[in-house]
Amino acid sequence: MSVLATEQAAATAGREGKATSNDGKIDLKLSPPGSNGDGTNPEQLFAAGYSACFGQAIKAMAEKQEVKIDAENLKVDASVRLHKDDDKGFYIDVTLNADIAGASDEEAKKLVEAAHEICPYSKATRGNITVNLEAAGHSVKAAA
Repeated sequence: MSVLATEQAAATAGREGKATSNDGKIDLKLSPPGSNGDGTNPEQLFAAGYSACFGQAIKAMAEKQEVKIDAENLKVDASVRLHKDDDKGFYIDVTLNADIAGASDEEAKKLVEAAHEICPYSKATRGNITVNLEAAGHSVKAAA
């Protein structure tokens, strides 16, 4: 096994502070989710990262399965919901909706399922949070 990349970022002052990366590419104000603050929040950042990673996994699986897609117009929408309850405290769930241009409905569902098996974010969250999978707004499956 070889390490392909090591990335770094840090946040100061929690949800009302700032997030930065050591290379200067990230320099963001933070605001609590659902607030009218002028910054982003950890849930939006997680959604952005997961959607990008999942999209790349779809592209890889399309190539592997020899399904021709319009990769330039591949879009993955990630919705991250923050919850609070008395027993669990705070937790999130995610819905990933992939619009795979050029793929049939059946091909899209198969690509989404296959991408969920190889995506590093999916692997990291598997068994920890609920991830609902959709292709063009149609449910594919839910994975815990």
